[in-house]
Amino acid sequence: MQEWLQDVVLESETVRLEPLRAEHEEALRYAAQDGELWRLWFTSVPAPENTEAYIATALRDRSLGLALPFAVVHKPTQQVIGCTRYCNAVSQHRRVEIGYTWYAASHQRSAVNTECKLLLLRHAFESLQTIAVEFRTHWYNQASRHAIARLGAKQDGVLRNHSIEPDGAYRDTVVFSILESEWPSVKKSLAFRLARHRQD
Repeated sequence: MQEWLQDVVLESETVRLEPLRAEHEEALRYAAQDGELWRLWFTSVPAPENTEAYIATALRDRSLGLALPFAVVHKPTQQVIGCTRYCNAVSQHRRVEIGYTWYAASHQRSAVNTECKLLLLRHAFESLQTIAVEFRTHWYNQASRHAIARLGAKQDGVLRNHSIEPDGAYRDTVVFSILESEWPSVKKSLAFRLARHRQD
């Protein structure tokens, strides 16, 4: 059987999502330093000394068919500015999560996230034929929760004591999703937001 998640390059006006490779380590380390993003304890951004292991884990999940990780490239500068991935993929149920998303601080609150999500959602619903795309975030990551809701995703619920963090704290995880039937409206909304942003 042909594997469900296959390497692909996704491009828009401003960003290119290219398959994550070990060679991206230095660029990702530099991107995370823009805002010292790993200091936000409720995010998944790797500290500089953990970047190699972070990529290795993503590539291991890729080899198992559970994930498809991307480096996010800012096309005007050709700089790697973050990463994102399909994860927790369940091919038999055509469900996938979009997660592990982060961008250098200088590219936050820009069109980058909207462009990335539009690319990933379009590929998920129109090429992978998913029936649902899921998003998960830490209960305390208010910025992420608001950003996910702005995409048009609806909150499914909260997984209490969902996981144990490295320091032993329990994490509550907020789960959102976009369904196949909702995609046409979400697609129009995201395209409208991008058009307005380019006019500003």
